[in-house]
Amino acid sequence: MVSIDPTGALPAEDAAPKPNKLYLAAWRWHFYAGLYVIPFLVTLALTGLVMLWVSTLSGRDGEWIAVAPQGEALAVSELAERATGSVPGGTLVQYIAPRAPELAAIFRVDAGGDAVMVAVNPYTGDILSEMSRRAGLYDLASDIHGTLLLGVTGDRMIEIAASLAMVLVATGLYLWWPRGSQGLGVFLPNLAARGRQLWKSLHATIGAWISVVLVFFLISGLSWAGIWGEKFVQAWNTFPAEKWGAPLSDVTHASMNHGATKEVPWALEQAPMPASGSDAGSSGIAAATPVSLDSVTAFARRIGFENRFQLNLPQGAEGVWTISRDSMSNDSTRPTDDRTVHIDQYSGRILADVRFADYSVYGKGMAVGIALHEGDMGWWNVALNTIFCLSVIFVAISGAVMWWMRRPAGAGRLAAPPMPRDVPLWQGAVLVGLAISLAFPLAGLTLLAVLALDVLVLSRIPALRRMLS
Repeated sequence: MVSIDPTGALPAEDAAPKPNKLYLAAWRWHFYAGLYVIPFLVTLALTGLVMLWVSTLSGRDGEWIAVAPQGEALAVSELAERATGSVPGGTLVQYIAPRAPELAAIFRVDAGGDAVMVAVNPYTGDILSEMSRRAGLYDLASDIHGTLLLGVTGDRMIEIAASLAMVLVATGLYLWWPRGSQGLGVFLPNLAARGRQLWKSLHATIGAWISVVLVFFLISGLSWAGIWGEKFVQAWNTFPAEKWGAPLSDVTHASMNHGATKEVPWALEQAPMPASGSDAGSSGIAAATPVSLDSVTAFARRIGFENRFQLNLPQGAEGVWTISRDSMSNDSTRPTDDRTVHIDQYSGRILADVRFADYSVYGKGMAVGIALHEGDMGWWNVALNTIFCLSVIFVAISGAVMWWMRRPAGAGRLAAPPMPRDVPLWQGAVLVGLAISLAFPLAGLTLLAVLALDVLVLSRIPALRRMLS
């Protein structure tokens, strides 16, 4: 509170408003978190846009190829023979049924360690296109999006960035939060401002508007990351394959993925595949009917797999036929229609039939969340994700622009916001940092590493400390 003497004059020391120390501390953490996070956010947003629009315009597997319907379609086995024959030394791995009569059928044929997606006219058997999945733009963007083309190292770097982005969101919302007479005006940018103040207004306002969506995207992405996702939440929410009552193989559902491109529902990735060769399971394909590509495809249609679905062929002596439909693979626009059915390759019996209702609560959330994350739920989802990705890019770049405009000319240092002494309510800030560290282990390890660097290295080398300050 400002004190006033009997004459009504302000004391000299009270004439200027005192800086909010907690605000300055939050700004400093926001700045340093942004140094690491900004390049990753821009990369993730750009690659996300590429994947979004490739899958929208041409299809992840190149399936948006139009054909002219000409009576009855040829048998799937005949189409598969044409597709396999077009790839020297190829082995048929997967059939993707067209989502409409006027679209091509897609076959995945593996040869020489590569997966080739072959589009075939269902009515004439003509080969319409061949595309190496590894050479496709979608898969390249997916590899960058998931691992930066650096394998496990890249996955860990992205997980650290996504975890620290939570710090960025928390501190950013605190900095944006309305104070004094601002009121609801903070929800709209101040377009009358100029220079750095305009950039700041746009950065803060757009950042606040997208913060909830950003947290949603971060959590759904982190749920697939190598540490927090794979070791924590996914491991605890994987469907218990023992419930099927069928023998289990040594391979998991993740074996049906292609590199960094996910093709298996999140809740099933770590679950073991059932094994063929027993009397387990329920009635499936009629006993007198040979279990083949044609009979399994017909059976899939009979049990409710309409339009587009995926059919993975048995791999090895214990392998099973796998019929699946999920929105994350663009099979449908409704995550609640997810379904995976495993068929014994010898008896044709149903060994497992997993639906959306069988997932855990978190598994259901991920089925919906991933569909939203990938823009698989229709044109409204594509539009929303496009706006969101462009907003993330703007917020990231505007943060860098504001830093460049604020730093002193010719400064040989980062010119980070100063750390105030005697920060009030510092215990609350520590608790927030501790909560984020416990929830996201790599964020905690990174914060500890930064503190160790500060205490053990920077404090002993004044020139380096000044450069990073």
